[in-house]
Amino acid sequence: MESFESTPSSRGSRNQLNPNLSSLSPSPSPSPSPSRSPSRLWRPAAQRNLRNQWSKLLASKDRWLSAASEGRSHATGLVNAYLSRKYMPEMDLGVLRDMPEIRQKACEKLSHKQELCCNLLLSSYKNMVLAASHLVKASDSMRCFLKVSAASPLLQFSDYPEDENDIGDGGGIPVFSSFSISDFGHVTESLARELVEMFIVELSLKRILVLELLSVNCKEDVKQCAPLQWLHELYHGEFNELRACGLQSDESCQLLPPQKKDWQSIISFSNHSSNSSDREVLQVYLTTWLANVSINMSRISEICAIVEEEMQVKLS
Repeated sequence: MESFESTPSSRGSRNQLNPNLSSLSPSPSPSPSPSRSPSRLWRPAAQRNLRNQWSKLLASKDRWLSAASEGRSHATGLVNAYLSRKYMPEMDLGVLRDMPEIRQKACEKLSHKQELCCNLLLSSYKNMVLAASHLVKASDSMRCFLKVSAASPLLQFSDYPEDENDIGDGGGIPVFSSFSISDFGHVTESLARELVEMFIVELSLKRILVLELLSVNCKEDVKQCAPLQWLHELYHGEFNELRACGLQSDESCQLLPPQKKDWQSIISFSNHSSNSSDREVLQVYLTTWLANVSINMSRISEICAIVEEEMQVKLS
C-alpha cells in the first residue's frame, strides 16, 4: 500500500503588502473550501497512483515471462535427463561400452541432474505464482482514495478505501486530459484485468505441466514417492498465493482445473492425470510450455499503447 501526501498551498493576504493597513483592518487570508481542496489535490495523487500501479503491473508481467522462460529451460533439462536414463540400457555407447559400470555411473549422474532440474523447475514455477499475485494486486489498486485522518492537517491518499462512500474517483473530475477516473479508470481497470487474466489462465495450465514433469521421478520409483495429485500443494504457501490469484473455487475451496475462455478441462484431477511419459508426450509438454498459449503478446502491446497515450508516459 502506498500513501500519497499533499498539502494545500498557502495564499498570501493582499493586506500583507502594507503593514499599516494590516494593523488597521486585520483580515485573515482566504483558504480553499474543504470541498474543493481535496478534489484539487486528489488529481495529481490519482495520476501518480495510476502510473505507479501500471509500472508495477508491467514489471510483474516481465518477471512472469522471465520465470516462465527459465522454467522451460529447466523442464527441457529434466526431460533430457529422464529420457537418457530411460534408454541407457539400449543405448549404443560405442568404444565406451566395455568400460566397467559405465552405464550405472552415467545413470547416477543423470539422476542427480534430473533431481536438480526438478528443484529448479519448481523454483521457477514459484516465481511465476508470486509474479501473478503481484499482477492481481496491481490491477486491483488502480483507484485513489482519501485517507481518513483527523489528527493530521495533511491530505493523504491511498490505493484502498477507508470510507465505504469513497469510490476513488475524486468526485468525477478529470484525472488526465479529459477522462474522469470513472471513465478512464473503468477503461484502465478493464484493460488491466484483461492483461492479468491472460497470465492467470496460463499459470493454471503451467501448473498441470509442472505436475506432470515433477511426477517423472515418482513414476520411476513409486515405492519411495507418492504420486502427485492436482490438489497437492507443490510448495509451502502455494495455495495462499493461488487463492489471491482467484484460482480457488469459493464454493468448494478447491483449486480450479486448467481452463481457457469458453473451455474448461474435463480431466479428473482426483488422481495423477497421466501414466504416460513417452518421448512424444513429453515433447508436447515442452512445446505447450514454450507457446504460452493463453498470452497474446500483440494484445498486450496494444493495451500498453492505449494506456501510455492517455497517461502521456512511457511504461515499457
